[in-house]
Amino acid sequence: MTNFELQQLVEHISKTAFHQPFRHRASFNNRLKTTGGRYLLATHQLEFNPKMANLPVFEQIIKHELTHYHLHLAHKGYQHKDTDFKQLLSQVGGIRYAPDIGQRQKTQHLWHYQCENGHDIFKHRRFQVGRYRCGQCGARLTLLGEVLNK
Repeated sequence: MTNFELQQLVEHISKTAFHQPFRHRASFNNRLKTTGGRYLLATHQLEFNPKMANLPVFEQIIKHELTHYHLHLAHKGYQHKDTDFKQLLSQVGGIRYAPDIGQRQKTQHLWHYQCENGHDIFKHRRFQVGRYRCGQCGARLTLLGEVLNK
């Protein structure tokens, strides 16, 4: 699906589900990883995740973003927590959350440090070993390397 086809689809869904025109731009954004789309408050544009365009719930994702769009332009509660948003989203048949397509980072990297006395220390962030000491014995630390933690 191209950006032009997406624009036509968003305009059609806006007319049929919301009975209001969509007068701004809708496009794909390749940088979106875990979200289905987003509504930009300043420009009123909609951006969508191209990896979700082939999913059967893509039309519901469009309805979700159009709910933000139409409520914001009507000066009503457009945020997820607002009652206006929840009511309109259920009326048009949109979904509240985008499905997980496996783009989340699942692996964490740990840095393995060891003191002179053999105490192992694992940290999520790398640090300068000259500035810190072992918490158990006070000995100097050395960096052994990075450990892949699943």
